[in-house]
Amino acid sequence: MPFLEVEELPVFCNVLWPTREAALRAPRGDIRLGVCEGCGMVRNLAFDRELVAYSPAYENSLHFSPAFQAYAQSLADRLIARYDLRGKDVIDIGSGKGDFLALLCERTGNRGVGFDPSYDGEELDESGRLEFVRDYYSDAYAERPADLISCRHVLEHVESPRELVATVARASSKRGGTTLYFEVPDGGYMLREAAVWDVIYEHPSYFTAPALRHLFEVSGLAVLDLGVAFGGQYLWIEAAHEGLGEPANGASPAPAELARHAGSFGRAYADKVERWSERLERFRQDGRRVALWGAGSKGVTFLNVIPGGSGVETAIDLNVRKHGRFVPGTGTEVTSPEGLRSSPPDVVLVMNPLYEDEIRAQIDELGLRPEVLPV
Repeated sequence: MPFLEVEELPVFCNVLWPTREAALRAPRGDIRLGVCEGCGMVRNLAFDRELVAYSPAYENSLHFSPAFQAYAQSLADRLIARYDLRGKDVIDIGSGKGDFLALLCERTGNRGVGFDPSYDGEELDESGRLEFVRDYYSDAYAERPADLISCRHVLEHVESPRELVATVARASSKRGGTTLYFEVPDGGYMLREAAVWDVIYEHPSYFTAPALRHLFEVSGLAVLDLGVAFGGQYLWIEAAHEGLGEPANGASPAPAELARHAGSFGRAYADKVERWSERLERFRQDGRRVALWGAGSKGVTFLNVIPGGSGVETAIDLNVRKHGRFVPGTGTEVTSPEGLRSSPPDVVLVMNPLYEDEIRAQIDELGLRPEVLPV
């Protein structure tokens, strides 16, 4: 059931550009979201795989944030304790720069292998316990030993997610005893909370709890557990090869309930776009300088879908690899928090409320007193 159409959004929110001119020419694609009333799956029905090619220019690490670091560390600690991951073998699919894989291995004696075509560091770390493969995980790597296979914030980027889960299921069946941990943005949260800035072209899929459970079950896997985390924004599932699992905990929203939320999502999207467009126009008329904090998916989407978004003077991000680069679509420059000192804003827009306390503390340390508004 189609429920939202957005035209010409940047294909990649997490690829920033070296010049403003290049950012303005960034490739774009259309979004037409639809929800399956049978399982609750949300898909971009207009997704074109030919537009999406991942490279080392892709940068979406959140590990520069203390709040996110605390979450990632608590997750690693939970998995290590629950599955006795000490002196074991771990595979991380879509490992990025290897931050989470390092958390699983650095204090445990675990051996880790990360798979990611966008990885641009050394293939082996100094300890020799971490190895990185610049490739997609496939059947070619099925013989690699693994007591845990983790895959975080990858499945939503895959055009055919069942292929990836089936590949992992085949590999785990050969080994026996392998636990799987997958984590995705929660599509149910997006629909229920009208989290409209989470609609991005990079995601052909938006998983809700019943859809994620269904995917793993039809792939011959037993669901061990399923839940939400990070303020309800993330959805996770733990599974094992069929016959090794136990009944999953927790209830999931019914697909019919999710379809109802989808039915009102388009109106909520339009209302938020209109409201923030008016607000930015008032700031402009009043001569108030506006900065946006969070040059990730939410921030890039906001700048591109809000009329007047290009008038936001700067985007702030803790990720040093983004500094001095430019947002696709609008050409907004990304700077460090310290960059605000030379050009103090009157208003700071916070793209994710989970980081609000952290951001307010950093603004105070800079000696600035702008109005801070969660978006």
